[in-house]
Amino acid sequence: MKKRLTVWLSATLMAANLASCSESGATFDEAEHAREVLEWRQWRIEQLKLPSGFLNQIGLYWTEPGTYTFGSAASNDIVFGGNAAPEIGIFTVSDVGVSMKVRPEVDVKSGGEAVAEMSIPADTTGDQVMVTHGTLAWTVVERAGRYGIRLRDFEHPFVESFGPLPYFDIDPALRVQAKLRRYDEPRIANVGTVIEGLGYHPESPGVVEFDIDGETYVLEAYTSGERLFYVFGDQTNRDDTYGAGRFLYSAVPGEDGITVLDFNKSYSPPCAFNDFSTCPVASPGNRLPVRIEAGEKYDPALHYSEGH
Repeated sequence: MKKRLTVWLSATLMAANLASCSESGATFDEAEHAREVLEWRQWRIEQLKLPSGFLNQIGLYWTEPGTYTFGSAASNDIVFGGNAAPEIGIFTVSDVGVSMKVRPEVDVKSGGEAVAEMSIPADTTGDQVMVTHGTLAWTVVERAGRYGIRLRDFEHPFVESFGPLPYFDIDPALRVQAKLRRYDEPRIANVGTVIEGLGYHPESPGVVEFDIDGETYVLEAYTSGERLFYVFGDQTNRDDTYGAGRFLYSAVPGEDGITVLDFNKSYSPPCAFNDFSTCPVASPGNRLPVRIEAGEKYDPALHYSEGH
């Protein structure tokens, strides 16, 4: 019996640590696997708490072409939280990007140097710039031609109080071998996200096929550098895990097409922790009709939104 799933790629948090240290062919050692998963869990929360992690995000402001005053005063077009000055300056948004002009009396820096006026390259350019003001920082994100301002607070109390992350018990039976069956040509997927009207379009080399409890399942894989990326749903999304699905990586297989899906290293997307991320979500066709009781669980107490 074969069930087909479609999964999506996200903007990514995880580095090579997400892939299993022993992908195929080696003798499996359950004790070593358990140590590896526990180390991954520690690395996971450390990454979330980094200044560039997802826990210090306190705002995401989508724009259209035009000008926007910004600062903490309610009279601004974009009202910053945190310890922002009442009036910081003006953003100018065009079809090609975002620029900023700062009020003379306000201390704003980029790369440690004071700035009065500058363009702010978006995250999609490969030259993203972070602008700072006291404990606050902001960047420009671009999604499908739309520009947003993402705000962080490096002293956000949510980061200090965050954790621990809840997990299922480690289950070596849910570390499964999978076979990549490549398409004749890579395909571009049309992916939905948590932002209404915003799509994502990753490249897929093919699908991976694997067995769980004697049943065969298929997930569409998406290219992420030297790895494959998956977004999957399962029956635990109803109660124990994040409703939109979870993320997982595996190594890109060699000529034999074999890789390993270790569901013990599946994890919640950034939008599980705040309202200011742009995550792909699992469609109905992406949800396994079984419970994958491995990997990260969801605790709504570990989610921040304004007024939290």
